[in-house]
Amino acid sequence: MSKNLITSLRYYGISPWEIEVIYGFLNSRFAISQEEIEPHDNDYVSFLDVDIPLAFNEEFFKWFDYRRWEKIKDIFKEMKRRRGSGNAIKIQLNFLGEPKIVFILDIEDKRRYDNAIEKIDFVLELLPYHLNPEKLPSDIIEIRYRFDTESVRWRLNSAISHNKKYIFKGNAWNVTT
Repeated sequence: MSKNLITSLRYYGISPWEIEVIYGFLNSRFAISQEEIEPHDNDYVSFLDVDIPLAFNEEFFKWFDYRRWEKIKDIFKEMKRRRGSGNAIKIQLNFLGEPKIVFILDIEDKRRYDNAIEKIDFVLELLPYHLNPEKLPSDIIEIRYRFDTESVRWRLNSAISHNKKYIFKGNAWNVTT
């Protein structure tokens, strides 16, 4: 166990029971910092932002334990079920490797939301391709994924370098700032 690794939970509109369950799954591997924040997005009743202080890769899942990861996914699905359809909950998972990998779960339809949670693991297979330095803009520090409900899969959405932001459209990165 690496209790010197700190995961942080920032949230609003999440029940004490839900936070306790998530805390329990994460506490076996990490020290935890948690903060209830003020609502900042009027589109969502509930918001959970989780920093995982490790890279998103196969080693993480082996170390964290696949069964424990499945339980985390189950609680995320239960959180959506308890809130119903619509923009009730937004979850942001931040894997703090180099580059930082961010998954944004903000899907209205419960079935698609559950599908997105189940398919996060599938991005592992695409990561070497997505992180290929020949295909990625230079000096990227963060990559964001969003779930495409039409193709029913996670897609590259944006990337951030120290001084630029990029959007992935078509099959290319385009500078936005």
